[in-house]
Amino acid sequence: MPPSPAPRRPAGRRRPRVLAAAFLAALLAATATACADPAARGHGGRHAVTVAAGDHLGGAPVYVAQERALWPAEGVDATVTTQPTGRDALNAVLGGQAQLGVVGDLPAVTAALGGRDLRIVADLSRFSDWRLLTRTDTGITAFAALKGRKVGVPQGTNVEYALSRMLASAQLSAADITVVNLAPNQVPAALARGDVDAGVTFPSFYDATRTALGARHAELPFTGYTARTLLVAGPSATPEGTAAAVRTLLRAQRLITEDPAAARKDLLTQSKGALQAGYVDAFQPRYAYGATLSPELLAELAQEAAWAKTAQGLPGAADQGALARYLDPGPLTAADPSAVTVTGAGR
Repeated sequence: MPPSPAPRRPAGRRRPRVLAAAFLAALLAATATACADPAARGHGGRHAVTVAAGDHLGGAPVYVAQERALWPAEGVDATVTTQPTGRDALNAVLGGQAQLGVVGDLPAVTAALGGRDLRIVADLSRFSDWRLLTRTDTGITAFAALKGRKVGVPQGTNVEYALSRMLASAQLSAADITVVNLAPNQVPAALARGDVDAGVTFPSFYDATRTALGARHAELPFTGYTARTLLVAGPSATPEGTAAAVRTLLRAQRLITEDPAAARKDLLTQSKGALQAGYVDAFQPRYAYGATLSPELLAELAQEAAWAKTAQGLPGAADQGALARYLDPGPLTAADPSAVTVTGAGR
């Protein structure tokens, strides 16, 4: 006689155990997700933030924060990389290699005109001490004398826009000269060889130009353009991480104001030999620091956008209303409401 089958447990008694297991699995999954995503951990969590920076002096708060280890106090685990130009820093942000970028105003404008996913979080610093570099044998003693000459400039950067303002001051345009696209560090050598008659480059190469030209060195000062170093956020930046980074940079900004000499030492250390002490001592005081979002910034961006549309054939609207959509006042407003004076910003 076959054995009797074991009595079956009523299905109703099994359901609580099954539901409990499912609930535990869901709880563990949610916990794992929160641990993997810094932004999901809330106000008390830490934020992994990647920053691509393209200008040591203009982006001084970033480097001071790095040297003084200010990031952890705001819950930020920061990875900062230095790019050759702000244009390269912007490409890193747009390409997803960095969440935040320290870039010049012109690269940000061209990205906005192209409809890229970009937010301007703060205007970190302003600079207006530009030089047209040339040689004594060229006879270029005024901007009007650039007509018909070859001028070297790193195209696609705010240095190119500075050249356009120099030309405009003499009622000239890029059509009146031959523009030679050079990397910033190539301008001194190109001038010394006679490949170009004049050049405009980043201030960090002014001394190199003097050295390369020696007694032949000549320059024309120009203050008709205020370049702005911007903090921008790309598509991978989180609101929480961006806000924490802004709070850190405001702390660094205060330290720069309180002790400029110490800040210059921080910049030299963080530059890892890329900057010389003489240059930092001479030019860092010529930058005006203070994170803002102002009507003046928006007006400057609109003026640059109008130039870029004409000079580079870029699409997109160049009016202030359209560009205001690319301003993100949230992080700076949360950290310092008085720093945001522009209206109509955001999407």
